[in-house]
Amino acid sequence: MTSEPVTPAEPGAAPDLVELARIVARQRAELDRLRDQAAMSAVVERAKGAVMALTGCSADAADERLLQRAKAARHTLLEECWITLGSLAPTAPGPGEAAESAGTDTRGFGSDVLPETAAPDDVALALARLGQALVRVMTPHDLARCLLEYLAPDMAADAVMIYARRPDGGLELIGHAGIDDRQAAQWSQVPPLSGIAALDALRTGEPRWLEDLASDERRDLLLGDPPERWPSRAWLPVPAAGPAEVCIGVLRGRAGSFMPRDQAHLRGVTGLCAGRLRAFDAPPERADDAAADAVQALFDALPIAAMLLTPLRDTSGQTEDFRVEAATTQAGDLLGRPGEELAGRRLLEFRPALTEEPLWQGCLHTLTTGEPYESEPFAHEEVVAGIAALSTYSARVARLEDALVVSWIRHGSSDRQEQRLADLQRLGNLGWANWNLATQEASWSTQVFAIFSRDPAHGPVRLAGLPELALPEDAPALTRAVRTLVQEGRAFDLPFRVRTSGGIRHLRLVAEAVADMHGTPVEVHGVVQDMTARRRAELALVESEQAILTQHDVLRAERTLATRLQQALLPLANRPVHLAGLRVEVAYLPAQSGVHVGGDWFSAVELPDGDALLVVGDVAGHGVDAVATMAQLRFTAKGMVITGSSLTGALARLNTLLLHSRDSHATATMVLARYEHRQHRLVLAQAGHPPPLLLRDGEVRYLERPRGMLLGATATPVFEEAECRLAPGDRLILFTDGLVEHPPESIDRGLERLADAVVAPHADGPGSLGQLLARMLPDVRRDDVCVVDVRVPSMREA
Repeated sequence: MTSEPVTPAEPGAAPDLVELARIVARQRAELDRLRDQAAMSAVVERAKGAVMALTGCSADAADERLLQRAKAARHTLLEECWITLGSLAPTAPGPGEAAESAGTDTRGFGSDVLPETAAPDDVALALARLGQALVRVMTPHDLARCLLEYLAPDMAADAVMIYARRPDGGLELIGHAGIDDRQAAQWSQVPPLSGIAALDALRTGEPRWLEDLASDERRDLLLGDPPERWPSRAWLPVPAAGPAEVCIGVLRGRAGSFMPRDQAHLRGVTGLCAGRLRAFDAPPERADDAAADAVQALFDALPIAAMLLTPLRDTSGQTEDFRVEAATTQAGDLLGRPGEELAGRRLLEFRPALTEEPLWQGCLHTLTTGEPYESEPFAHEEVVAGIAALSTYSARVARLEDALVVSWIRHGSSDRQEQRLADLQRLGNLGWANWNLATQEASWSTQVFAIFSRDPAHGPVRLAGLPELALPEDAPALTRAVRTLVQEGRAFDLPFRVRTSGGIRHLRLVAEAVADMHGTPVEVHGVVQDMTARRRAELALVESEQAILTQHDVLRAERTLATRLQQALLPLANRPVHLAGLRVEVAYLPAQSGVHVGGDWFSAVELPDGDALLVVGDVAGHGVDAVATMAQLRFTAKGMVITGSSLTGALARLNTLLLHSRDSHATATMVLARYEHRQHRLVLAQAGHPPPLLLRDGEVRYLERPRGMLLGATATPVFEEAECRLAPGDRLILFTDGLVEHPPESIDRGLERLADAVVAPHADGPGSLGQLLARMLPDVRRDDVCVVDVRVPSMREA
């Protein structure tokens, strides 16, 4: 691997970070390639050494034999090396046997696990990839994860389990992937029972294909919880020169058979795995050291789960693992490795997920700082006689020179009860107190000292001195309650206040007396609870309720005043009125939700020249201010038009009036319409208001809105006029937005509903305005509604 220096483009310039990243990536890739090449070379050399030892040939001859066998079987050289390593006999052959087999195929010392016939191209390529991936596998757990990653896309594998035969004939789980730690602990040891497919595969040396869950459950004891999680599974013995000692299980989450291609594929996989399993470095042999034996003997005598760990560091000095120097039997049970020899093994070898747990960080912290570490209590599931039970443990770590002592303390029922009591006092902010009336001794829990803000070094307060802690206003009642309790044995439940460093606290004391055989009180048991937060919440609620009531009264008075003012300024006629030959009917309905009165208004007056002025307006806001603005606009607009101002001129002056009024933020919308009775002409101007609705000969349309801006919005508004001719029988409706705007419905939909209601049957007879309002308005009105209904008499009516 060569280095690639990066020089700045210009003197003094920084190097290109992107180019640096690319060089680092290339160097890392090259380093990975060299590592893989070194690992592959080690596998090849190991296989050549095996062939040389078994046949007595030279290194070049062994290399040639491996190449010839790989070519004949259509294997890669790496595959052939794995197969050769997996087929080693337990003992090397004698000199005669080696000489005799020198001219023959070395497969005499094992069975060919890959079919001699040509495998499908995709299977051959997949096995070649697996052979390369195996060089990075260092433990049985790594092997299981590698197989699951390799088989999941090709064969829909969901889990892999690797079992090794124990001396007693049972099975021990040495590697797994796709199952959680709880299931791994539950099935880590399998007794030598009949009806277990993995054991049957090892006994017979043939794979077991379990493809029908219903029949398999009747015949075999299926591993896994629950069994139906994996409807199909395969158990394949790893081939060896002698009896198979390792079995690989492939579990699938879908039902179905293993096709002949899949079966040949899995047989090839186990053939490669045989070499990898044989090539695993055995746990380091522990030196015959008297000190080490003494340490292990000490740990064997300990009645708890404990381990002695020494750190294993990488080239940079960082701790990457720990080696177990000594361990108790209970530690193996707690780690899910009962009966397993832990001493001499790596910690992460049998607990890979430990790096994600707080205990790992605690070990690193203690190793670095020397500070002891104690974990929070945690629940651990133990399986005793086939029954799962939860126990509570705490892990503790202490440094011993350059080693760590890790121990697990199991909490008994009394410890758990004490912890629950402490949690109850903390969460409920309460504590217990006892007073002995004979000896005058007192005892408080830790939480009571915290509630009174009293230093525990000063000790608890005697019962007779308890009222002295209360505020002067509350002390007499507490004194009487304590005296009655001591003299008569009458229990009490009393609130009182105390002054602490954190301010005034509201407390509650519940106490009862314990009497002797003569009925005389001799001891008092009490519970003190801090009620400050609850009392503050209650006081805040009372204050809020009082503020709401006060505000409601103010709003009610304001509504009454606004209503009376509105009724005085905006009188409603009891019957239709006739103006300039028109029949005009008016309706005003205040809002029903809330306590405010709005600023909707109207005018319908006859001018001195015999024409009629029709006005509808809406002032933004509610209450007295809106009513006052409404009155100002109503009378000013009427006065301007009567004195000869044009409609657009009146709107411009009203806009100026709003801009310079006391409330400079007031705005309003308005429609001004002048009906000239001689020409039957209606002149219209508007300021941001909905257009009037015209009904003629059974057809309805909204009049075209001339240009006009909201009053009070700008100092330079633009207003224009529009006109139309009214014919006998026409009906014109002017209205405010409260008639057509009902959220969440859009105003466009409201305008459509108004048009439909006006042309509906029986919508033009007596009382039609009331019927129109009933059809348009909801049960609860959120805004005021003002309507001016104008009718031009027909020829017959005239």
